[in-house]
Amino acid sequence: MSALDVAGEFETIRRLLAPLAHPEWGRGLIDDVAVLPGRPGYDLVLTKDVIVEGVHFLPSDPLDTVARKLLRVNLSDLASKGAEPFGYLLACSWSERCGWPERSTFVDGLRADQKGYGVWLLGGDTVVTPGPASFSLTALGWTPKGQTVSRAGARPGDLVFVTGAIGDGWLGLQALQGRLSLDPERLGALADHYRTPTPPVAFAPVIREHATAALDVSDGLIADLGHLAAASAVGLEIDLELTPLSAAGSAWFEGRVDPQAALESLVTGGDDYEIAFTVAARDEEAVRREAGQHHVRLTRIGRVVAGSGVTARFAGQPVSFAKTGFTHG
Repeated sequence: MSALDVAGEFETIRRLLAPLAHPEWGRGLIDDVAVLPGRPGYDLVLTKDVIVEGVHFLPSDPLDTVARKLLRVNLSDLASKGAEPFGYLLACSWSERCGWPERSTFVDGLRADQKGYGVWLLGGDTVVTPGPASFSLTALGWTPKGQTVSRAGARPGDLVFVTGAIGDGWLGLQALQGRLSLDPERLGALADHYRTPTPPVAFAPVIREHATAALDVSDGLIADLGHLAAASAVGLEIDLELTPLSAAGSAWFEGRVDPQAALESLVTGGDDYEIAFTVAARDEEAVRREAGQHHVRLTRIGRVVAGSGVTARFAGQPVSFAKTGFTHG
């Protein structure tokens, strides 16, 4: 029996998704549109991501974690722009394995994160596909008018920072694929990061106030810094030894015989969902102070220079990367 027979489109909307909708703007998911009131003095900021089974999540991943990852990777984009999230549009392409229990589990994940992040479902679509499951989400947020942070504002003399730890997403995928030898607690922490990353959403106001340029780290730190350098028409100099690692990442790193190669893997692996950004040197103390107030780990990893591209160094020597991050083709 197909998933459509088990859990029809309109039953899925009525019983599972409608309870997640904003009571006014989402119109109970019984209309063709959502209607958003304007917010005087603010800009509407939108972002969209798609995640596909076998590409962005594993077929064995529980669907509640898939839903939470879908929402969080979009909230990561908004945070890097300094935006306050408030809602999202959702498109679900259910695979044939996604019957009622699987769909219900997916919605459980959305419900938990809606509450945690203070956002509402506003509308979307749901279909069944004979191929792998895929899900698309468009997140919406607000920034005070004219204050949305771009990738294009970095200037020579600025400092390069990154929040959190780098490499846990890539390591988490290796853990779930049985490619790591660590104690179970470390493996579990890494797998959790891959399945349900925790972007520093609360840090958005600090980004908005102090960052000259910013973006979220999703495809790999080096690749994403390359995008920032290109947009800003500057060069970035990065010290690989300063790459921040988690406790689990450090445990893995300490067992490597080639530390440079290990760091190269971590800074190009992707799925970090942290924020890389630049600030004027005069603002470093203020940014560090506010990071402490928000309980956000913050690491200065480099500097902005005249030129182009990203120059990474290890032990003072330039590093050449075979690849800088994940590409979607």
